[in-house]
Amino acid sequence: MIFMKKMDSVLGNIVLCQSGDALCALRIGEDSLPFSSVEMRDTPLLLKAQTQLTAYFAGVRHHFDLPLGLQGTPFQQSVWQALQDIPYGEVCTYGDIARKIGRPKACRAVGMAIHLNPLPIIVPCHRVISAGNRLGGYAYGIEAKQKLLHLEDSALFRHVKLTKPTAK
Repeated sequence: MIFMKKMDSVLGNIVLCQSGDALCALRIGEDSLPFSSVEMRDTPLLLKAQTQLTAYFAGVRHHFDLPLGLQGTPFQQSVWQALQDIPYGEVCTYGDIARKIGRPKACRAVGMAIHLNPLPIIVPCHRVISAGNRLGGYAYGIEAKQKLLHLEDSALFRHVKLTKPTAK
Protein backbone atom coordinates (compact mmCIF):
# COMPACT_ATOMS: atom_id res chain seq x y z
CA MET A 1 0.00 0.00 0.00
CA ILE A 2 1.19 3.51 -0.85
CA PHE A 3 0.28 6.26 1.61
CA MET A 4 0.11 9.86 0.41
CA LYS A 5 0.10 13.30 2.01
CA LYS A 6 -0.22 16.71 0.39
CA MET A 7 1.39 19.89 1.66
CA ASP A 8 1.78 23.48 0.54
CA SER A 9 5.20 24.98 -0.10
CA VAL A 10 6.92 27.94 -1.70
CA LEU A 11 6.99 25.82 -4.87
CA GLY A 12 3.27 25.08 -4.76
CA ASN A 13 1.55 21.83 -3.88
CA ILE A 14 3.82 18.94 -2.87
CA VAL A 15 2.69 15.33 -2.74
CA LEU A 16 4.67 12.96 -0.50
CA CYS A 17 4.35 9.17 -0.79
CA GLN A 18 5.36 6.35 1.52
CA SER A 19 5.76 2.67 0.74
CA GLY A 20 6.49 0.39 3.68
CA ASP A 21 8.70 2.25 6.13
CA ALA A 22 10.27 4.65 3.59
CA LEU A 23 9.49 7.67 1.44
CA CYS A 24 9.18 6.59 -2.18
CA ALA A 25 8.07 9.70 -4.09
CA LEU A 26 7.77 13.46 -3.94
CA ARG A 27 5.97 15.41 -6.65
CA ILE A 28 5.93 19.19 -6.93
CA GLY A 29 2.84 20.98 -8.23
CA GLU A 30 1.23 17.75 -9.37
CA ASP A 31 -1.48 15.43 -8.20
CA SER A 32 -0.63 12.62 -10.61
CA LEU A 33 1.41 9.80 -9.15
CA PRO A 34 3.12 6.78 -10.68
CA PHE A 35 1.08 4.45 -8.48
CA SER A 36 -2.24 2.78 -9.25
CA SER A 37 -3.49 2.70 -5.67
CA VAL A 38 -2.82 5.26 -2.95
CA GLU A 39 -4.45 6.08 0.36
CA MET A 40 -4.44 9.56 1.90
CA ARG A 41 -3.06 9.14 5.41
CA ASP A 42 -1.03 11.20 7.87
CA THR A 43 1.48 8.52 8.82
CA PRO A 44 4.24 9.38 11.32
CA LEU A 45 6.82 9.24 8.50
CA LEU A 46 4.83 11.51 6.17
CA LEU A 47 4.27 13.99 9.01
CA LYS A 48 8.00 13.91 9.80
CA ALA A 49 8.80 14.52 6.12
CA GLN A 50 6.36 17.44 6.04
CA THR A 51 7.93 18.92 9.19
CA GLN A 52 11.44 18.60 7.75
CA LEU A 53 10.43 20.08 4.38
CA THR A 54 8.69 22.99 6.11
CA ALA A 55 11.85 23.65 8.12
CA TYR A 56 13.95 23.40 4.93
CA PHE A 57 11.75 25.96 3.17
CA ALA A 58 12.03 28.21 6.25
CA GLY A 59 15.83 28.03 5.91
CA VAL A 60 16.42 26.29 9.24
CA ARG A 61 17.03 22.70 8.04
CA HIS A 62 19.98 21.91 5.78
CA HIS A 63 19.65 18.15 5.42
CA PHE A 64 16.99 15.49 5.75
CA ASP A 65 16.92 12.57 8.15
CA LEU A 66 14.32 10.32 6.55
CA PRO A 67 14.31 6.69 5.39
CA LEU A 68 14.29 6.65 1.59
CA GLY A 69 12.94 3.90 -0.63
CA LEU A 70 14.66 4.80 -3.89
CA GLN A 71 13.78 2.26 -6.58
CA GLY A 72 15.94 2.33 -9.70
CA THR A 73 18.74 0.70 -11.62
CA PRO A 74 22.18 0.35 -10.02
CA PHE A 75 23.37 3.27 -12.17
CA GLN A 76 20.45 5.47 -11.03
CA GLN A 77 21.07 4.44 -7.42
CA SER A 78 24.71 5.53 -7.70
CA VAL A 79 23.70 8.91 -9.14
CA TRP A 80 21.06 9.47 -6.46
CA GLN A 81 23.58 8.59 -3.75
CA ALA A 82 26.07 11.06 -5.22
CA LEU A 83 23.37 13.76 -5.18
CA GLN A 84 22.91 13.22 -1.45
CA ASP A 85 26.59 13.98 -0.96
CA ILE A 86 26.33 17.52 -2.41
CA PRO A 87 26.44 19.87 0.59
CA TYR A 88 23.68 22.37 1.27
CA GLY A 89 24.38 25.68 -0.47
CA GLU A 90 26.78 24.18 -3.01
CA VAL A 91 26.39 23.10 -6.61
CA CYS A 92 28.25 20.76 -8.93
CA THR A 93 27.99 19.81 -12.60
CA TYR A 94 26.63 16.74 -14.33
CA GLY A 95 30.26 15.97 -15.21
CA ASP A 96 31.24 16.15 -11.55
CA ILE A 97 28.60 13.55 -10.71
CA ALA A 98 29.68 11.33 -13.63
CA ARG A 99 33.28 11.44 -12.41
CA LYS A 100 32.25 10.82 -8.80
CA ILE A 101 30.45 7.59 -9.73
CA GLY A 102 33.36 6.43 -11.91
CA ARG A 103 31.62 7.01 -15.26
CA PRO A 104 33.27 10.24 -16.53
CA LYS A 105 31.75 10.02 -20.02
CA ALA A 106 28.20 9.36 -18.81
CA CYS A 107 27.05 12.98 -18.38
CA ARG A 108 23.86 12.51 -20.42
CA ALA A 109 22.98 9.30 -18.58
CA VAL A 110 23.61 11.13 -15.30
CA GLY A 111 21.23 13.84 -16.48
CA MET A 112 18.53 11.27 -17.24
CA ALA A 113 18.99 9.59 -13.85
CA ILE A 114 18.70 13.00 -12.19
CA HIS A 115 15.54 13.72 -14.20
CA LEU A 116 14.06 10.45 -12.88
CA ASN A 117 14.93 11.22 -9.23
CA PRO A 118 11.79 10.14 -7.32
CA LEU A 119 12.52 12.37 -4.30
CA PRO A 120 13.57 15.83 -5.52
CA ILE A 121 14.58 18.34 -2.82
CA ILE A 122 15.22 15.50 -0.35
CA VAL A 123 17.66 13.98 -2.86
CA PRO A 124 18.93 17.40 -3.99
CA CYS A 125 19.05 17.22 -7.78
CA HIS A 126 18.49 21.00 -7.91
CA ARG A 127 22.13 21.41 -6.84
CA VAL A 128 23.38 20.10 -10.19
CA ILE A 129 24.13 22.65 -12.92
CA SER A 130 25.45 22.44 -16.46
CA ALA A 131 29.03 23.01 -17.50
CA GLY A 132 29.90 26.68 -17.85
CA ASN A 133 27.83 27.53 -14.75
CA ARG A 134 24.53 27.34 -16.62
CA LEU A 135 21.46 26.48 -14.62
CA GLY A 136 20.58 23.48 -16.77
CA GLY A 137 17.24 21.76 -16.59
CA TYR A 138 14.93 20.75 -13.78
CA ALA A 139 11.97 18.39 -13.98
CA TYR A 140 9.76 20.94 -12.22
CA GLY A 141 10.94 23.98 -14.16
CA ILE A 142 13.84 26.39 -14.05
CA GLU A 143 11.95 28.79 -11.79
CA ALA A 144 11.62 26.09 -9.11
CA LYS A 145 15.33 25.30 -9.39
CA GLN A 146 16.17 29.00 -9.06
CA LYS A 147 13.99 29.27 -5.93
CA LEU A 148 15.66 26.27 -4.32
CA LEU A 149 19.19 27.51 -5.08
CA HIS A 150 18.27 30.99 -3.89
CA LEU A 151 16.75 29.51 -0.72
CA GLU A 152 20.05 27.76 -0.02
CA ASP A 153 21.83 31.03 -0.85
CA SER A 154 24.46 29.13 -2.71
CA ALA A 155 27.63 31.18 -3.14
CA LEU A 156 27.89 29.69 -6.60
CA PHE A 157 24.28 30.68 -7.36
CA ARG A 158 25.47 34.26 -7.74
CA HIS A 159 27.67 33.11 -10.63
CA VAL A 160 25.24 30.72 -12.31
CA LYS A 161 23.97 32.00 -15.63
CA LEU A 162 20.19 32.21 -15.32
CA THR A 163 19.43 31.21 -18.86
CA LYS A 164 17.06 28.51 -19.90
CA PRO A 165 18.55 25.51 -21.69
CA THR A 166 18.46 25.79 -25.46
CA ALA A 167 16.60 23.26 -27.55
CA LYS A 168 18.80 21.09 -29.71
